[in-house]
Amino acid sequence: MGLLRWLGRTLAVTVPVFLLATAVTFVLGAVSGLSPAGRLLGDAATPADVARVNAELGLDRPLVVQYVDWLGRVLHGDLGTSWLNGVSVSEQIGQRLEVSLSVAGLALVIGVVGGAALGILAAVFAGSWFDRAVTVVCTVISTLPPFVVGIGLIVVFCVLFPLVPSAGYVSPTQDVGLWFSLITLPSVALSLDAVSDIARQLRGGVVAAYRENYVVGAVVRGLSPRRILFVHVLRNGAGPAFTVLGMRVPMLIGSAVVTESIFGMPGFGRFAADGALRGDVPVVQGTLVVAIVIVLAFNVAVNAALVRLRPSAQRGV
Repeated sequence: MGLLRWLGRTLAVTVPVFLLATAVTFVLGAVSGLSPAGRLLGDAATPADVARVNAELGLDRPLVVQYVDWLGRVLHGDLGTSWLNGVSVSEQIGQRLEVSLSVAGLALVIGVVGGAALGILAAVFAGSWFDRAVTVVCTVISTLPPFVVGIGLIVVFCVLFPLVPSAGYVSPTQDVGLWFSLITLPSVALSLDAVSDIARQLRGGVVAAYRENYVVGAVVRGLSPRRILFVHVLRNGAGPAFTVLGMRVPMLIGSAVVTESIFGMPGFGRFAADGALRGDVPVVQGTLVVAIVIVLAFNVAVNAALVRLRPSAQRGV
């Protein structure tokens, strides 16, 4: 029953957010003033020709009717057709999503592993030189934009010490080793900010958890420091870090636009940026919808992990 109540509350928040976000996405495209008629017919199109094309595409109907029809197609996986090349937006996104998910996935792994390691060690040795060094390092790397880090990595590891390729993408189904070497540098560039945020939040949460009475009780009962840390302290001190982790996905998607351009990767973010620059409304709307779904799904997953991780959250379900 607790799981059902949590699921009901999650859907009660997620579904309205999805509907509101998709409505805003559709309205922005509708009020942009861009029309497929001009791109399909060219400069020689007459007002009658434009009106005819708009009628064929259903763009002369009320905005609410257009949105409901568009949302119905979206829920069935149809994101429309590009105005420029006539190719399905869903198909084009599917071709590019692997690139972005590979980079963002590795960046999240680096961010979680690196941030957790630094945060836990800084908390265990709170007040020591290592704790202060972690604070300084996290403060420095949090001020570095991903594109600056990316350029620096290219200079060091592709020019001065040519260890990995500087640009391009190869699917892991073709060559796993080359795939990993191509996504490593952009993933590192995207992950440093996550490492910094997770480390600082986890360090603060763990230090605060160590001051709780249940930790004193665990010490009195003779539990080992390792058991106290991993079984009791982390379960209650990791909440802020998980919250930050849920906020990283939108930032990764936004930063991927620049990072993929720097590393010459035909990814999701670059595809969205190119569509916006060319005024291809279906492409922009489709990429925004996919980004909304990814962000909402990841936040639901993070909230589910929090419910399982923290006993207090479980009692509140």
